[in-house]
Amino acid sequence: MLPDLIAPDLDLLFCGTAPGLTSAARGHYYARPGNRFWPMLAETGMTPRLFRPEEDHLLPALGLGLTDVARKGVAGQDRDIPPDAYAPALLANLVARIRPRGIAFTSLTAARLALGARYAAGLHAGTGAMSGLVVWVLPSPSGLARSHFHPEPWQAAGAWLQTLRQSRVA
Repeated sequence: MLPDLIAPDLDLLFCGTAPGLTSAARGHYYARPGNRFWPMLAETGMTPRLFRPEEDHLLPALGLGLTDVARKGVAGQDRDIPPDAYAPALLANLVARIRPRGIAFTSLTAARLALGARYAAGLHAGTGAMSGLVVWVLPSPSGLARSHFHPEPWQAAGAWLQTLRQSRVA
């Protein structure tokens, strides 16, 4: 399990299912070559430049956080992770404690596990433990999910984040 990379007053908390084997071995989020997470952050303007996985610790200073819904020190592909590794209640507690403005699930699976229902990719209103939050469900950036990836929800989340940031400057 990778440590949560969080800070007070986050704009957007990214939540995956669990670290992949490469990420766990390297100790950094979205570290497998071919993963589109870091390029999508740069392409959508969520970060000012393309960051490397080794720079994941810099995201909280940009208002972005990283966590996973699996909380029991597991890694691998979603299908290989035992169901009891997922802890949506602990994620809900984390969200209640830090109260980000939004949460972005980096796969439909992560959203289903955390929210208890299936959601299409895109923008959703938070309910229950996520009430009051903007909820983004994003297609998985994993290279293993390349055939299911489409960038439009990532682009919409980036536009939302840029608008949020601009409204604070104005």
